[in-house]
Amino acid sequence: MKDLTKLGAIVLVGAMLAGTVASAETTEYLREGSQTIQVIKQGGKLYCRRVSDGYEMCNGMLEQADGTWQGRKMKHPDMPGFMKFRGTVTFKANGLSIKGCTIGICDTENWTKK
Repeated sequence: MKDLTKLGAIVLVGAMLAGTVASAETTEYLREGSQTIQVIKQGGKLYCRRVSDGYEMCNGMLEQADGTWQGRKMKHPDMPGFMKFRGTVTFKANGLSIKGCTIGICDTENWTKK
């Protein structure tokens, strides 16, 4: 009987994990015209992963009441890894705008939907 209970628990956990993975919404965008970025909405958070090496830029931004996504752990692939930025992602019809700021310096990029 204990084995059946363990098996049931394993099946339940597996089903929950599969549901979490299935609920992710992934869209691909082009950064700088050639870098493919997977933008993933999962578990109420936003992730922006460069496909070529898995570099994560958005680091779990949260959706705001105005429809933008914001976070304080954003990273820029051309900056040192220890640097973090306050970031905002705004979705548009054919792409998105991503903005990051630190110590009063901001940079914005526009990515096109692939």
